[in-house]
Amino acid sequence: MRRAAVGALGGMAVLVSLLAPAGHDPVPAADSEPAFPAVNYSIAVDESASLAPEDMKAEKAAAARIALGDVSSSSHATVFGFAAAESGAQRAVDPVCPRTTLDAAGRETIGTCVGKLRGRTKNEGTGTDFPSAIRQGVHDLTTGTDPSQPRVLFLLTDGKLDVQDSPKYGDPAHRKDEGEQQLTQELENAAAQHVQIWPLGFGPDPDKAQLDRIAAGGYQKGCVELPSARPSAGKVSGAKDVGPMLEKIFAAAHCLRHEQGPSKRPPATLEIGISPLATVGSIVVDKGDPQVKITYLDPNGHQVPTTGTYRKSGFELAGGSGTVEALKIVDPVPGTWRVKAEAPEGHRSVPVAVSVLWQGELRGAITMDPPSPQAGEKVTVTMRLQTREGYEIKDARDYEGLRVRSELTGDGFEPLALRLTDDGQGPDSKASDGSFTGSVGIPKSADGALKVSGTLTASGLSADTRSEGGQIAPGALPVTTALELPTANTHPGSKVTGTLAVHNTSDTPHTLRLSVADLKSGLLTVTPAEIQVKPGESGTRKVTVEVAPRDVFGDRLGDGGLRLGGTVTVVDTTDHDRTLVRTPLSVRVTPEPGIWAKFWWAFVSAAALIALATAAVLAWLRQRRTRRDPFGLVLRLVSAEGNVLGEHLAGHGHKQWYEFAVVEPHRSPRIERRAHGPYAVQRSPEGGAVLRKRGGGRTPLPARGQVQLTDTLSLALGEDTRASKVRRPRPSARTTAGSTTSATGTGESGSSYGSYL
Repeated sequence: MRRAAVGALGGMAVLVSLLAPAGHDPVPAADSEPAFPAVNYSIAVDESASLAPEDMKAEKAAAARIALGDVSSSSHATVFGFAAAESGAQRAVDPVCPRTTLDAAGRETIGTCVGKLRGRTKNEGTGTDFPSAIRQGVHDLTTGTDPSQPRVLFLLTDGKLDVQDSPKYGDPAHRKDEGEQQLTQELENAAAQHVQIWPLGFGPDPDKAQLDRIAAGGYQKGCVELPSARPSAGKVSGAKDVGPMLEKIFAAAHCLRHEQGPSKRPPATLEIGISPLATVGSIVVDKGDPQVKITYLDPNGHQVPTTGTYRKSGFELAGGSGTVEALKIVDPVPGTWRVKAEAPEGHRSVPVAVSVLWQGELRGAITMDPPSPQAGEKVTVTMRLQTREGYEIKDARDYEGLRVRSELTGDGFEPLALRLTDDGQGPDSKASDGSFTGSVGIPKSADGALKVSGTLTASGLSADTRSEGGQIAPGALPVTTALELPTANTHPGSKVTGTLAVHNTSDTPHTLRLSVADLKSGLLTVTPAEIQVKPGESGTRKVTVEVAPRDVFGDRLGDGGLRLGGTVTVVDTTDHDRTLVRTPLSVRVTPEPGIWAKFWWAFVSAAALIALATAAVLAWLRQRRTRRDPFGLVLRLVSAEGNVLGEHLAGHGHKQWYEFAVVEPHRSPRIERRAHGPYAVQRSPEGGAVLRKRGGGRTPLPARGQVQLTDTLSLALGEDTRASKVRRPRPSARTTAGSTTSATGTGESGSSYGSYL
């Protein structure tokens, strides 16, 4: 029975084993090499005696987080501490990291030298000399540096301007005023030298108004012309928030995107997301303890190396031996990354924090409908957001803070500004779907060429300008078309079919050229590439858009799939390449379904059949066993003269055989249960029983018949207690195994009860 059940269930296991997912293929290369703009920055860290040890530790970790997390190998950084010089033997500024290029070696160096920052004792200076710190930062940022690179000073402090005990600021009565005057002068100099200042105060003492003044006093033009890139001051309440806030400030100043992840004590697995827009990113891990070991897994579950190239992504780790490390990833796989933190006993008390800094490229696809309008006609302009490969962007968080500028230019009229929105109002059909739409009327004076352009600007994303040309239609066009392509959900290698309605009112044939634009070459192709329209023809043509094979998408095609945002264009080559149609096409591509997804109904049906078959087999085996079970058979011992000498009630037996022996056959014959006895009986499915004799084979024992046991004794069957549903009383514990019951019921209880109780 067990073998049958295991075999049946094994069939189910074979079916389930067919559902194993296939592996992923390499990712495609981008159409263009990503550019990572460099920044020249300096980090000024407050070392005054007012700092608690945990404050200094937090400042060190914060400085390391931004230095190691920088995504550009061409950036430069310096780090110095500052307090106040309150005697001739003291100095206000304490340089610890000279100007360092943040390539692989430089990131490792900067991560080490940050550790030289120290908290000063009371006899080394307790004040806060902002003018000296700003002067040092401006000097570091302007001496021998590239003026085309942004210059940024980050100022970390737990206090406010305090030079009351600094002799260099004159006599004590005028030191405060002198300090304020010198601060104003240094801020003006910073602005003149194009140095931005981003202050960060922590704890209860910093003066937020003074920090705002410092931020506003330096150079104001940021990396992009957006409010988020204009220098501003930050303030946090405690040391634990210094690192995340400085990263946020650093991201704003450097035009990076910043995402703060969770914080957990090891051992733990922390998750952090990387946008599909990212072309380079750094996963920054504040371990708190250098004994914590970190492992990185990409969204597909692959453990990635900390150096070199893996599946078309480049990796570079810095700071692995310190308390802060950062894994820089070029062309990262988008999605949720996992950071696995492990630590030996005794090194698990400090939480591990994870964050990501990234920079990306956002591209747009712009369309004007109709592409060849008539003067005075209203057109709808749409700018759809995409990655540089042409994948659609649907998550509004990826383009937070985006500014879209658009205008219409052409012959015969002044440029017209367009307002494109993604608010679901007016011509925009759906809010926050990454598609910005607006409408404008073509001036009646328009004559000739048209061009609509749109520029996307967002912090952390390279600006992108797209344009679409058109022509004023002179009147009724000789050929008109209308393309219908459904929004499709499909798989690699599949096809999307639509129709192109054509109407040729001229007496000449026209050739129409079809193509797909606004995405990486080869992801979508349209057939036929050309259509010949006969004179006077009016009808529809079948148009097919084919999706690229699976290996073209590689690891980018995760379980959630991708959205391709191409534009299908129809051009009348006979009419001076006039654009007749520019139709946006949205194709959601998901991995080819596995065996389960395709044939789940078959698997469910097969599993149900197997379960039913298993149940049937088990029921049949149970019934078969029950039909042969000797339990309840009444065995009668019959003399040669035909007298019943005694009865014995059979138990369940061993493997459906009840074994017994005849004891004292000549004096007081009776049946006793006996393991491996010379006789055994079991029920017969046809009725009655079967007697097995040792060495004598098997003999049928009919319900109304008998079988010879010895020369003087035979075996017959009495009334079947199971068949008659007669329940005999339970024997007492004193019943012996070999007792026999007489035909009249006056003998001892039979041993068979002991066999099934």
